[in-house]
Amino acid sequence: MASGWAPDGAVQDQIDDTVSDAVQRARARLAVPGGGNLHCEDCGEDIPEARRRALPNARTCVPCQSERDARPAAYGINRRGSKDSQLK
Repeated sequence: MASGWAPDGAVQDQIDDTVSDAVQRARARLAVPGGGNLHCEDCGEDIPEARRRALPNARTCVPCQSERDARPAAYGINRRGSKDSQLK
C-alpha cells in the first residue's frame, strides 16, 4: 500500500528499476567477440598479449584500468531519496 503521494507499487517499481540498471551495467561489461584493443584507449600504449588473452575484451592497459577502477562509481538516479530531497 502506497502512502502519501506515491502510487501503489511504487516501491516495487524502484526495486525493479534498480535491478534493471544493474543488469544493463553487467551486460555492458561482458566480453564482445573481437571487442578488445591492441592499444590502450586511454594512453595509447600497447596492451600486453597476456592481458589480451586473459581478457579478450580488454580496452585499456593495467595501469589505466587500475586508475579507472579507483574512481568512485556514480550510477544514475538516487531512488532512495527522501521526499524532502526530491522537493528541492
